[in-house]
Amino acid sequence: MKWSWKLAKFAGIDVYIHATFLLIIGWVGLSAWLQTRSLVGTLEGILFTLVLFGCVVLHEFGHALTARRYGIKTRDITLYPIGGVARLERMPDKPIQELWVALAGPAVNVVIAGVLFVWMLVSGTLASLTSFSLTSGPVIERLLMVNVSLALFNMLPAFPMDGGRVLRALLALRLDYTRATHIAAMIGQGMALLFGFVGLLFNPFLLFIAFFVWIGAGQESSMTQMKTALGGIPVGRAMVTEFRTLSQYDPLGRAIELILTGSQTDFPVVEAGAVVGVLTRSDLLAAVSRQGQAALVGDIMRRDFQLVDANEMLEPAFMRLQACDCRTMPVTYGGQLVGLLTSDNVGELLMIQSALGKSHSPGMSVRPWGVPPEME
Repeated sequence: MKWSWKLAKFAGIDVYIHATFLLIIGWVGLSAWLQTRSLVGTLEGILFTLVLFGCVVLHEFGHALTARRYGIKTRDITLYPIGGVARLERMPDKPIQELWVALAGPAVNVVIAGVLFVWMLVSGTLASLTSFSLTSGPVIERLLMVNVSLALFNMLPAFPMDGGRVLRALLALRLDYTRATHIAAMIGQGMALLFGFVGLLFNPFLLFIAFFVWIGAGQESSMTQMKTALGGIPVGRAMVTEFRTLSQYDPLGRAIELILTGSQTDFPVVEAGAVVGVLTRSDLLAAVSRQGQAALVGDIMRRDFQLVDANEMLEPAFMRLQACDCRTMPVTYGGQLVGLLTSDNVGELLMIQSALGKSHSPGMSVRPWGVPPEME
């Protein structure tokens, strides 16, 4: 992942830290130094922040391990200054499953807070609950309050917080999934407006939260609409069927010629009818600057690439395309190369479907993949 470093791997899931995470460590360290003017106080502030984000990692593992129970893998977990993100391969198909996956994260924070509360009660260190604070007092008390706050904040009914997914799952038990997402997104954006208004009057930090919630709600709604639009469509209906191929023995100059004379930028490399590699524009440009146009395609092409079958459903194929470090996937049928799947072409399909839906025109249709014209 760009600008991220791998910290560790737990339960088969890679945990990364984003470069921007260092900003919050620096900010906490500087704030602690200005407040305490001591190295010990500064280190304590940084250590508490790291422990706090340890709770955030456990929160994300709550989502990931619950999703695993339903056969959904987690690509990775990444720590950002604003929190953690567990990238699931897909969202659960059933609303009740999404409900449990969404609740699992805050539940972890509730369990942590409960364990800390019992520990303080047993050890006799429990003070009055009214004296608890997020910014001062014993570390265990602050950590307890942090986990309670994380659970409550994440349960706000607004995307991208867990509460937004809980709300969507509950609505989807009675409504269409797309409709449920639309309602949950509108509620989330309404909360964003409220946060923004309060932030202007009292706390500027709420403006940041408002922006975060507004963008997250809009993205969730758009992704669900796209998922619905792509559902039930085979890859063969969205692939590029007019394309050029290269041989691994072609010089890079040949690829440059094809780019300049057409619109194709990534090329499947074919030998004896089989795809043996993919040459991307970025790899081509980097190689030309180093080795010149006489270098061979076979020395530059990517041998680790993904293929997709023409009869595979477009939605999961497009998710794979977005997840991989590529812009193009070769499409095969019966072992033979028949097309290319690109993000641009999927976008064109979505726009055409939208236009057809608005026009209500009965005279336009797209022939299903694999059905010859004479068989219709």
